[in-house]
Amino acid sequence: MRQQSNQVFFDLSLYGHHPTYIRHLINYWQRQEFASTLDIVVLPEFFYAHADVVALTAMDTQINFRPIKTVEAEKLKDRRSRVNRNLRNLQEWQLFQRYARLLQADHCLMLYLDTCLLPLALGMSFPCAFSGIYFRPTFHYSLFQAGAKPKRSLKVNLQTWRERFFIKRTLQNPQMQTLFSLDPLAVESLQQLCPNTDIVHLPDPVDVQTTAIDVASLRQALKIEAERQVFLLFGAITERKGVFKLLEAITQLPAHLCERICIALIGEANPTIQTKLQAQLDIIQQTLPVQFVTNFEYVEEPEVPGYFQLADVVLAPYQRHVGMSGILLQAAAAQKPVLSSDYGLMGEMTKRHQLGVTVNSTQPAAIASGLRQLLTEESERLYNPKSASKFAQANSSEHFAQVVGSKVLSHV
Repeated sequence: MRQQSNQVFFDLSLYGHHPTYIRHLINYWQRQEFASTLDIVVLPEFFYAHADVVALTAMDTQINFRPIKTVEAEKLKDRRSRVNRNLRNLQEWQLFQRYARLLQADHCLMLYLDTCLLPLALGMSFPCAFSGIYFRPTFHYSLFQAGAKPKRSLKVNLQTWRERFFIKRTLQNPQMQTLFSLDPLAVESLQQLCPNTDIVHLPDPVDVQTTAIDVASLRQALKIEAERQVFLLFGAITERKGVFKLLEAITQLPAHLCERICIALIGEANPTIQTKLQAQLDIIQQTLPVQFVTNFEYVEEPEVPGYFQLADVVLAPYQRHVGMSGILLQAAAAQKPVLSSDYGLMGEMTKRHQLGVTVNSTQPAAIASGLRQLLTEESERLYNPKSASKFAQANSSEHFAQVVGSKVLSHV
């Protein structure tokens, strides 16, 4: 029996990967016989936004959710501008310092290390050893961009230099224990920056579905017309997801292909986006026989696999997205081809694992061309289900938890 110690997880993000990661790590912790306590520091809103995750610890005396104070949460800046994002990162670091001391942490895991890079680059201290999950390294993207290497702008060069400087300073921090990179292609470049720091690839977790899903009932509930192929755009619906470029691409398709398509837009969207989207959907449907179905609400995790099983094609036309996307993994687990942006890690993973079609998603004409391919060409030429299955299995939720456990939890 190891001597009891205090482990603290920090995550002040509400949606996306974050509650899923916490769920997987709680489940893993509860299957092990750790002698330590675990405190998970979150926003107060986490308790009602993800009550199902919080409920996992209801009968557990070793794991506790610790909300920051409401007054502390209210003072946090939004992330709508670069200045505010930097101020928010400094505010969060100060909260991490405060709660690490308050909870007498022996080790802390930053579940979103990207927000800590500025304070660490500035040399701000931390009261104990820490590890972190690095979501969005980009300084190595030029190593695997396809085709002739374009001239890099001064802005891109400055951003690359800034990122390399920030992460190198982070890796050199004497309190840094392990850096988990969600980008497998970044590990070698990161290790070159600081050979003495422990850097490992962390799978971006997905649950490989093993239970039957009533796809027919879901299709009926959404009122999808017979004989239409479902093209799914899933998750928080924003301009960054490429939804408006997608709609522009639809207008470039001939009517006989539009008759075969149902575009399913599933995921939370703010009122402004909803209004703008609905206006465009109405205009398109006046001239083209495409069907649209929408559900602009947050989808609870147990319901997510059903939508991917329903889909014939999964759409991921992100606009210059940095880092990985769980959409690729959900599609691979469901054995469905994707139409993905060709930029960065998402494009590279789609090509390497033969997950579907990649296009320049900033150009509606390129998206339209990709849609034509998926509607008219043999799927075997565009998609390799065996490779996709291996990709999903390598990123299973169990593997994700084991990697964290082997490097962090097993040492506490």
